[in-house]
Amino acid sequence: MAVPDPEQMLQDIEALPAYRVFGRVTSVLGMMVEVGGVERRLSIGGRCRVFSRGGRVVPCEVVGFRNGRALLMPFGTLDDIGLGCRAEVAEGQAAIYPTPAWLGRVINALGQPIDGKGPLPQGDRAVMIKASPPPAHTRKRVGGKMDLGVKAINTFLSCCRGQRMGIFAGSGVGKSVLMSMLAKYTEANISVIGLIGERGREVQEFLEHDLGPDGIARSVVVVATSDEPPLMRRQAAYMTLAVSEYFRDLDQDVLCLMDSVTRFAMAQREIGLSAGEPPTTKGYPPTVFAELPRLLERAGPGTGQGTISGLFTVLVEGGDMEEPIADAVRGILDGHIVMERRIGERGRYPAINILRSVSRTMPGCNTAEQNALVGRARRLMSVYSDMEEMIRLGAYRKGSDPQVDEAIHFNPALETFLRQGKGDRSTLDQGYAELEAILHGAA
Repeated sequence: MAVPDPEQMLQDIEALPAYRVFGRVTSVLGMMVEVGGVERRLSIGGRCRVFSRGGRVVPCEVVGFRNGRALLMPFGTLDDIGLGCRAEVAEGQAAIYPTPAWLGRVINALGQPIDGKGPLPQGDRAVMIKASPPPAHTRKRVGGKMDLGVKAINTFLSCCRGQRMGIFAGSGVGKSVLMSMLAKYTEANISVIGLIGERGREVQEFLEHDLGPDGIARSVVVVATSDEPPLMRRQAAYMTLAVSEYFRDLDQDVLCLMDSVTRFAMAQREIGLSAGEPPTTKGYPPTVFAELPRLLERAGPGTGQGTISGLFTVLVEGGDMEEPIADAVRGILDGHIVMERRIGERGRYPAINILRSVSRTMPGCNTAEQNALVGRARRLMSVYSDMEEMIRLGAYRKGSDPQVDEAIHFNPALETFLRQGKGDRSTLDQGYAELEAILHGAA
């Protein structure tokens, strides 16, 4: 039997509160619990523990105040909670104590293990779950190009260390497979993956089939399924960034993948509307558009050598890029990758529309030769896209326009270049070499 560490025991004893403060539940309506008697001891974001009549403890967070009462939302279900149930004020801010031993583990929004591999080891440094981004004037600039292992992104949408990109796609277009490829093939030291509002049946499939043992070994996965309360779904996003910040502060290059920001916004919408906020565009309350930059700005370069390169998926129904969340996120991030269903329907995966996608660090991170190569390939794809309908209908006659003839000639090779199986890895140098070989010798 292990001998307890006296110093650790002393720290645990000193951390015990001198007294506890309790209130009582005065109302329960929908997802909202109203508590009286402790409102002056609480503030927005504060925590309480509500004790059900069956003895179950439900952690809650303060989301507002009304008529002299604190409004709480639960991290669990409200079964057996009614009028008069005891609510205990939890002191201190929500924090986690990660260590590098968290790599290879799957955790929930509260930092608890859900992979059946036993308890998580705890570090000695607290990391706040809701942290502020570093001050703008103290942050480093984005670094050099990062190899993400996906040819289309490496070549046409090069991502730098500390850059933040959005992946805009509808459901079922292949963004989960693309995320798994990025997690497995990136040259970043560590991947932190947040599955926000994910379908429960798909989590294990993603872990075992898409990510695989090699991908999991270098990753920390945070999961909040669609059936969990909105507070858990929102906190899973904060937890993903908190774990990323821990590894960034160890001077590591971290790839933060989040699927999806839209479900984070939907969770915040549920919380805001329940707290009585007025709905605005498409029912989203103002706090949604306030929380999005607070979340996304946490990614990027740090004040030291570490970086968080963020790739955040955004659900766009029917390809509507002007949808409120898509529009807000696009304005915050440093570029966007657009995936389209019609491209996937013709069998080309990843189904990325290169012409509608952009990386704001290009062309500054490329050499003049690379920019010329990519620029020429984009022009060829643009010319073909403009004439695509006429070409398919047979309305275009060969020889009418040399530029169109050239685009038709190179289109099959460029389509093949953009196609990549999920078991294949491509490096930065390989991508540029293949593209040069395709375009070599043409006028």
